[in-house]
Amino acid sequence: MSKLFSAIEFKGTTLKNRIVMSPMCMYSSLHKDGMVTPFHLSHYISRAVGQVGLIMVESTAVQPEGRISEEDLGIWDDQHIPGLRQLNEEIHHYGAKTGIQLGHAGRKAQLTAPIYAPSALPFNESSITPEAMTNEDISVTLEAFKNGARRAKEAGFDIIEIHAAHGYLINQFLSPLTNKRADKYGGSRENRYQFLQEIIQAVKTEWDGPMFVRISAHEYHEKGNTEADFIFFTRRMKAQGANLIDCSSGGVVPARIKSFPGYQVKHSEVIRKETAIATGAVGLITTGIQAEEMVQNQRADLVFIGRALLRNPYWAKAAADELGYDLDAPKQYERGWN
Repeated sequence: MSKLFSAIEFKGTTLKNRIVMSPMCMYSSLHKDGMVTPFHLSHYISRAVGQVGLIMVESTAVQPEGRISEEDLGIWDDQHIPGLRQLNEEIHHYGAKTGIQLGHAGRKAQLTAPIYAPSALPFNESSITPEAMTNEDISVTLEAFKNGARRAKEAGFDIIEIHAAHGYLINQFLSPLTNKRADKYGGSRENRYQFLQEIIQAVKTEWDGPMFVRISAHEYHEKGNTEADFIFFTRRMKAQGANLIDCSSGGVVPARIKSFPGYQVKHSEVIRKETAIATGAVGLITTGIQAEEMVQNQRADLVFIGRALLRNPYWAKAAADELGYDLDAPKQYERGWN
């Protein structure tokens, strides 16, 4: 019996298997308006046809200045809802659940307009220096996350993931490398958590479904957050009602990362063990056997697949064949499935 292909429930939402399409920016809102395009429909729906259990839509900006690039999807306006709703309806037709990653790039926004961060520190020598956020800026951003959650609900998403990883805005508040504030949002790890705490509170005023949070559980810098810090943050998130911690790493400051198959799984395993919360693992997970081992040995509850699903929309079928599991076929593909 394959555990990878067993169902799992989060707050009343049941995923048919443990395979998740990891959120990956597609840079395909070509009119720079954050709208869903025909590419997004074909891209995400094809992975649902391929029997992925959860399709997590790419980081979607809650404010225009929070886009990673001008081609990112947006959820800062009610005009974004119809396209996202259509996307959800089509994905749901194939039995997959849907999630959306609510994000804000902070100092890593690659835009010409003013950009914002907890402190006025550029990401690298070629980056724009951001403006340090005032308390009013923070309040506006909290309202943007709240409204993003409302729009996600109206669009029909099953799960929200808050993007607190990869050196983007929330991660910038969490990290001592990027947060040099002297107010209630900076200094101690309790204070550095304050911004994320208020975002979760804001989101929950509009959202009562499952909530995931993606974190960068290793900052690749000796003065960055430690494992103990991430366990502290996770316990706080769990107390606030987070249902799963999606464990990635890096992106806070420029770093050379030595990657290898499953190189981030240990973070998922440690956080799961120390905090008793469900976790997701991501990072060069390429085979069914590799994914099955992780869930069988309780190193993660969900397996987030990125590049392998870019190469093969039917990765779930390939994994099932590798494991000798009889994966049900979409009706349209039954003749060629086995």
